[in-house]
Amino acid sequence: MKRALVNVLGKHLLALSVAATLSYSVSSQAAEQWDMALAYPASSYQTQMAESFAREVGEKTAGQLAIATHPNGSLFGGGEIFSAVRRGLAPIGERIISALGNEDPLFEVDALPFVASSFDASWKLYQASKPRLEEVLDKKGLKLLYCIPWPPQGLYMKKPISSIDDMKGVRFRTYNPMTNKLAAMMGAAPTQVEVAEVAQAFATGVADSMLSSAATGIDTKLWEYVGYWYDVKAWLPKNMVFVNKKVWDKLPADTQTAVLQAAADTEKAGWDKARQLTAQYQQELQTNGMQVVAPSPELEQGFEHIGKELLDDWLKRSGPEGQAVIDAYQKM
Repeated sequence: MKRALVNVLGKHLLALSVAATLSYSVSSQAAEQWDMALAYPASSYQTQMAESFAREVGEKTAGQLAIATHPNGSLFGGGEIFSAVRRGLAPIGERIISALGNEDPLFEVDALPFVASSFDASWKLYQASKPRLEEVLDKKGLKLLYCIPWPPQGLYMKKPISSIDDMKGVRFRTYNPMTNKLAAMMGAAPTQVEVAEVAQAFATGVADSMLSSAATGIDTKLWEYVGYWYDVKAWLPKNMVFVNKKVWDKLPADTQTAVLQAAADTEKAGWDKARQLTAQYQQELQTNGMQVVAPSPELEQGFEHIGKELLDDWLKRSGPEGQAVIDAYQKM
């Protein structure tokens, strides 16, 4: 009798163990795994915000969606990320929006010089352009999750300058169609360089100058090659994080809701972080020996003149959609 009872209990425990194992296996198989392609180094606050987003998604979905971040172009290079996510080679990725100007003129709107030169103005421009941005991405098979700005763009130079004329012949690092046009209008020699290769470009003389935020100078230790950063506040470009729509559409509704909440939290935190870091980054450039300089009136006037020409050109290329974005921005 006792032996029979032991056998029954043993079989019952075995059945429970098998059931638990099967349940764990099914749960593990149900969990979604995403690799997130990032262009910037692990030290960049843009990357750190992406890592925070990934953690929050894991928490809000109770592990049903796990996102692994791959910084510094380790999964795909910066210039490859947009295409890779569109083609489904990576489910999710990040790209500086203005680098995609050849895809659609709308992507250049936040790199129009002196159209939105402060965080408040940049936020308004983002709100005015966001519906159109989501529409363009949707047509390309992508869903926008969040956008985070860089601090205002300044001019890195190896030597001091006082006007736009001093830019003639300077090897100028570009990263989007707009900066290519800007270089041409200044008389500089454009050279396309992704952020992961910036330090090498300046170290080897491929580039002598660029327009970028103080954050880029810190991420790349640019003070080792450049002596001056002019605080021209040209524009505030943004990075966007997007997901392949086919991958997105396969997620359960509750998981989508959790991801969107994490994205909204990350976007707010990222804008706050960019504001907080701006003065700190400029101070760090100075601490490491770079001169942070206010532009001369002549240099400001030169940039503003070029900015107006670039805006007029962009409005022609972007058509009624671009004009509608600018009109909405100016009414805010």
